[in-house]
Amino acid sequence: MKKIMLAAAGGAVLGLVATTQLAGPLLAQESRSSTSVYEQLDLFGDIFERIRSNYVEEVDDRELIEAAINGMLTSLDPHSSYLSPEAAQRMRVSTSGEFGGLGIEVTQEEGWVKVVSPMDGTPADAAGILSGDFITAVDGDSVLGLTLDEAVQMMRGPVGAEIIVTIVREGEPEPFDVSIIRDTIKLTAVRSRTEGNAVVLRVTTFNEQTFPNLRDGLAEQIEAAGGIENIDGVVLDLRNNPGGLLNQAVYVSDAFLDAGEIVSTRGREPSDGDRFNATPGDLAEGKPVVVLINGGSASASEIVAGALQDHRRAIVIGTNSFGKGSVQTVVPLSQDGAMRLTTARYYTPSGRSIQSLGISPDIIVEQPRPRVDDTVDSEETQQRTEAGLRGALSNDSLTEDEIRQIEEDRARAEAAAALREDDYQLAYAIDILKGLNALGPTRLTDN
Repeated sequence: MKKIMLAAAGGAVLGLVATTQLAGPLLAQESRSSTSVYEQLDLFGDIFERIRSNYVEEVDDRELIEAAINGMLTSLDPHSSYLSPEAAQRMRVSTSGEFGGLGIEVTQEEGWVKVVSPMDGTPADAAGILSGDFITAVDGDSVLGLTLDEAVQMMRGPVGAEIIVTIVREGEPEPFDVSIIRDTIKLTAVRSRTEGNAVVLRVTTFNEQTFPNLRDGLAEQIEAAGGIENIDGVVLDLRNNPGGLLNQAVYVSDAFLDAGEIVSTRGREPSDGDRFNATPGDLAEGKPVVVLINGGSASASEIVAGALQDHRRAIVIGTNSFGKGSVQTVVPLSQDGAMRLTTARYYTPSGRSIQSLGISPDIIVEQPRPRVDDTVDSEETQQRTEAGLRGALSNDSLTEDEIRQIEEDRARAEAAAALREDDYQLAYAIDILKGLNALGPTRLTDN
C-alpha cells in the first residue's frame, strides 16, 4: 500500500513540475492573444471616430454601432444576427402567431434573399411565391450586398400597401416581378380536416399555438369520424413549414411517440448539450402516420420528421427538406435589443445531423407543376360506358341500398381523383395510409 501511495504522490509531483514548465509559454501565448484583441478593438475605435468625423454625411452613432454588431454576427452564419429593439419586439409578436408582413420565411444565400417557404393563406402564398425562389430586388432596388435584416426591412411596410418583388426562379429564363399587398398575418398553426378516412393535420409553423391546435384538431376529427377505429391514420403535412420553437417540435413529436429520444442538441462544450425524450401516450393510438415534407420544410419541421422517421413511427414522403440543423438562442440585451446566436446543432434520435443535408424521404414523391392551360374539352375526354349507349339494358338486380353504396363509393373515388389533380403528394400519402390500414394493426415501431 505504501508503494502505491508513493507512486501516486510521485505522479502528482511530476504533474506539478510539468505544469510549471508549460505555464510560462501558455501564459505568454494568452497574453499575446489578449494584446491582439485589444489592438483590434483600438482599430475599431479609430475607424469609428474617423467615420464620425470624416464621412461625407453625418451618421447616427447608434445605427453605426448596431451595423457593426450585426456585421460581426452575420459573418458567423446566416442565422445569427442582431435584433434592434423594434426587430426584437416583432420577433416576440411573430412567435405568438400574429404579425404584419408578406408571409414568407427567408434566408440568405450568396448575397441574395432566398425564400424558405411561403406561409399558408398569406399574401405571398396568394401571389404565387414558391419555396426556393430568390428575391433579387424590392420595388426596383437590389438587395445584393444587404444583410438579411436589411433586406427584410425593405419588405416591411404599412398594411395594405403594395410591394413589387423581383423573383428569380429555377426553370424560368428571366427574372419577373410579383406584386404583393402587405397584410396582417394571422397564422393558424394547425389546420385539421378529414380526406376520405385519413385525418390531415396541416402544420404551417411552430409557434406557441402549434401543439394545442394539433391536439384539439386531431381529437375533433376523430370524434367526427365516430372514433379512432373509423380512420385509416394521420397525415402530418409539414410542407413549406419554416420551423419555429424547439419545444413545440418536441411536443408534436411526443404526440405520436410513447418513449425514446426525440432530439438532442450539442454545443461547443459537452455541458451545453441537451436531450429531449418522449413521454407515454400516443394521440393516434398506434394508427399509421405519414409525414409530408419538401424543400420548404426546415428546422423544427425536420426535427419532427427525423424523430418519427428514426423511430419508424411514420413513413416520410415528398422531397428532401431544407437542411437547417442548427439551434439559435435569443439573448436579451440592454435597451430592449436582442442577439440571435447559433449555439448548438441538433441531432435526430439515430445521432445524425441534417445540417446542409436535410431529411431524405423514405419515398420520394415530386409535386407536379400545375398545368397552366388545358385546352382539351372535358366532355371529349369523358370515358364512354355501356350505360351511355342508346338502348342499353338496365340493371334491375340491385337493391336501393346496393345502388346507394355504389354511388357513395364512386363519389369517394371521384373525390380522390380530384385530390390527385390538386395535390398529388397528399393523395399519395392518403393512399399509403389506406394500404397500411388494410394490413391490420401492425405498428411501424415493431422490430
